[in-house]
Amino acid sequence: MERDELEKMTREYQQIQEQLQQLSMQREQFGAQKEDLKEAFAEVEKSPGKIYLAVGGVMVDVAKDSAAKSLKERQESADMRISILTKQIDELSKKEKTLREDLTKALKDIKQ
Repeated sequence: MERDELEKMTREYQQIQEQLQQLSMQREQFGAQKEDLKEAFAEVEKSPGKIYLAVGGVMVDVAKDSAAKSLKERQESADMRISILTKQIDELSKKEKTLREDLTKALKDIKQ
């Protein structure tokens, strides 16, 4: 294997690792957001009185059903995004594993 090809593979491997790290951080953020929404939904459900929603810098009272529906939709959106990120991470992980094996083999061949 030529040196240029090995360097190209190494750069690609590093880029994949960076992408995996970024995607993992995004998935964690959406997971935290989903948990926050879950807790907010639980609070809305057990609230007997008015529900206030922050819109920009203003608090607005909204119907309980409307607030619950909005929270559920945002939760479903976070679920969907987590699912998409998980699939992307799985695909990149497979690619990273294959590339790592190829790099290891190429380096062993060079040493011999």
